[in-house]
Amino acid sequence: MTEENKRIILIPAYEPTELMLSVLEIAHNEGFDIIVVDDGSGIGFADIFEKAEEYAAVIYHSENRGKGCALKTGLQFIRENFKPPYTVVTMDADGQHSVLDAAKAADEAERNPDVLILGSRSLEQNVPARSRMGNSITRLVFKVSTGLEIHDTQTGLRGFSHRLLPVMLEIPGERYEYEMNMLLYFADKGLPVKEVPILTMYFENNKGSHFSAVKDSYRIYKEILKFSASSLFCFVIDYLLFSGFSVMLSSFGSFGLTASNILARIISGSVNFSVNRGLVFKSRESVFKAGIKYISLTVLILAGNILVLNLFVYGLGLNKFAAKPLTEMIFFIISWLVQRLYVFNAKENEKGGKQTV
Repeated sequence: MTEENKRIILIPAYEPTELMLSVLEIAHNEGFDIIVVDDGSGIGFADIFEKAEEYAAVIYHSENRGKGCALKTGLQFIRENFKPPYTVVTMDADGQHSVLDAAKAADEAERNPDVLILGSRSLEQNVPARSRMGNSITRLVFKVSTGLEIHDTQTGLRGFSHRLLPVMLEIPGERYEYEMNMLLYFADKGLPVKEVPILTMYFENNKGSHFSAVKDSYRIYKEILKFSASSLFCFVIDYLLFSGFSVMLSSFGSFGLTASNILARIISGSVNFSVNRGLVFKSRESVFKAGIKYISLTVLILAGNILVLNLFVYGLGLNKFAAKPLTEMIFFIISWLVQRLYVFNAKENEKGGKQTV
């Protein structure tokens, strides 16, 4: 006889409102096992968590450690206290997720035990501006960095079977960046992700959210921000060198323009490789192997760069000093995508040892 599959709701909670208690009561009545992690909310919220214990097992952090850490605390508790098979559904504590949608995510996870299920909200109407804009930016960044289209990258409603729990505990990140790292991890490993539509519910313009637009956005976007900073720094070097060489070689026409571009790119590319390998992607791959792949990419991009630059200057008649940054913008996304997925790929990095969480 097949053992019954348990359904577990996991809620990381920091300074929640009474809305969380309503969700807990409904989920309890629907037969879910419930784990709530109080992420250091403090004495002022002790009454809410005391009431929550009527419906859920409550785990307490003595201080605020972040959403990612709270989720991992709950997942570790589940691994130690529940026997497979079971399905985990994570929900936010602000009441924007319904138990009906949690059940929908659980259904999908049970049918697809090796797939991460995302509850995808409709973000077109009746959504606070910061939530709509934040998700749009994150969705674009995610698509550029992985090539995958995910409609709702910021959803906190996620379902998965016990088979994926070890993976979830392995993913780095202690705060809001953990959920983005989860998607990046699945993309890097080629693990399947599936979205299911859910209701979009916000109360008082999502006032219950503790997401910091500046601090937490930085944590989420810091990888591409580091790449952008590295690219900007090397672009400045490249542009200054290009300008100097092009003035020196201006009498040679098209040959001088091409030579200036090549010389500037060789120097700035060497700097860019060192910065990206050591600081941006933190690659463990040997300098030689990564260098060969980077040089191959550089040669291909340089060829395309020269072709486009000459097209802009001699084909469309643009000023060469204006055409240069325009050309660089075009190849920025190409370079980022190829470096992340090929030159400094996470799969290759694993060969050098396991990262600590």
